[in-house]
Amino acid sequence: MNEPFEVATGVQTEVRNFLVVLRLSDGTMGYGECAPSTPKRLGDLAPVRRGLESAARRLTGFSGLEFPKFARRAAELCEGMGAARAALEMAYLDAWTRSLGMPLWVFFGGAGAKVVTDITVPIVRSPQARVAARRIWDRGVRTIKIKVGVELESDEARVRAVIDAAPKARLIIDANQGYRPAEALLLLTKLRRAGIVPVLYEQPVVKSDLDGLEEVERKGRVPVAADESAAGVSDIWRIARRRACSVINLKLMKCGIWEAWESARAARAAGLRLMIGGMIESRLAMGCGAHFASGVGGFEFIDLDTPLWFSRDPMTGPPEIGRGGVYDLTKVHSGIGCRPR
Repeated sequence: MNEPFEVATGVQTEVRNFLVVLRLSDGTMGYGECAPSTPKRLGDLAPVRRGLESAARRLTGFSGLEFPKFARRAAELCEGMGAARAALEMAYLDAWTRSLGMPLWVFFGGAGAKVVTDITVPIVRSPQARVAARRIWDRGVRTIKIKVGVELESDEARVRAVIDAAPKARLIIDANQGYRPAEALLLLTKLRRAGIVPVLYEQPVVKSDLDGLEEVERKGRVPVAADESAAGVSDIWRIARRRACSVINLKLMKCGIWEAWESARAARAAGLRLMIGGMIESRLAMGCGAHFASGVGGFEFIDLDTPLWFSRDPMTGPPEIGRGGVYDLTKVHSGIGCRPR
C-alpha cells in the first residue's frame, strides 16, 4: 500500500488478495476478487486458498441463467468464507454479463449508473489528518470518513483536524468496534460541543453488543450504522427487530453477492437505510461494489475508496474513481469493466 491503513482493529501495509478467473464455454473470461479481512500472517490465507481451489473444481457446468443456483452451491462449498463466495460469484457475473455485452449495473437492476464515494482518513496524527483532509477536499470529494476507536483524546483531535482543513465536509466516523457505549457517546458529546455533528457513526461498539449499538443510536442523536454486526440476512432481521440502528453497511466480502442482494431487500423491508463498503480491495471488487450499489439503487452512503491506497494498481480499465469521488459506470461496456494487467 502507498501508506499504512490503520483502523481500531489493526494496521495493514500490504494487500494479500486472491484473483479468481472463470472461463465460459465460448471463451469469455470473468474475474473475481477475494479480499479476506486483514490477514495477520501469510499463513492465515491458506484455508481461504484451499477453499477457493476446492470450490473452483466443483463449480463447473452452470449456465448463465443459473446464478442463484451457482450462488447457493458456492455458499455450501465456502461456508464461513464470505470473501471466497464473493470472488466466485463476481467472476461468474463478470463473465456472463461480458458475454451478453451488458454492464453489470444493468444486471443488478439498472437503477443508476453513477455513485459518489467518500474517502477515508485512517488513524493518523492530527497534522497528517489535516493534510489528508485538504487533499481529499481539493480532489472535489465532499464526504470524508474518519477512523476512530483507539483513544478518545487523539480521536477527537483527528476529527477536529479534518474539520479545520475541510470545514464544509460531511463527516462519517467509524470506530470499527473500538469503544464501549459510554466512550462512543462521550466522543459525540465532545464533538457536538465543538459544533461538529457527523452524518453517520459506523460500528461504535463490538459487533455482539446490539444493546450498546441501540444506546448510541438513541442517546447520541446521530444515525448509527451496523457493519461488523451485520454479516448477512439473519443479522439484519435481528437488528431490525431490536431497532438497534438505522443504517446497514453491506459489503460483498462479508457474505457474497447473492446474500448481499438479499440483505439489501431485507434492510429495505425493515425500513433500514443502506450503505456499501468493502475491505481493502482493488478496482475489480470495489468496481463490482459500485455496480451493485448503483444498479440496485437506494444506497445513501458509499464507501468504495480503497483502490486509492494501492501503490501499484493490479487492474486496468474502468471503473475508476474520478473527480469528486465519482464512479461513472456509463464508461463500462460490459461486465465489471476492468481486468488484470
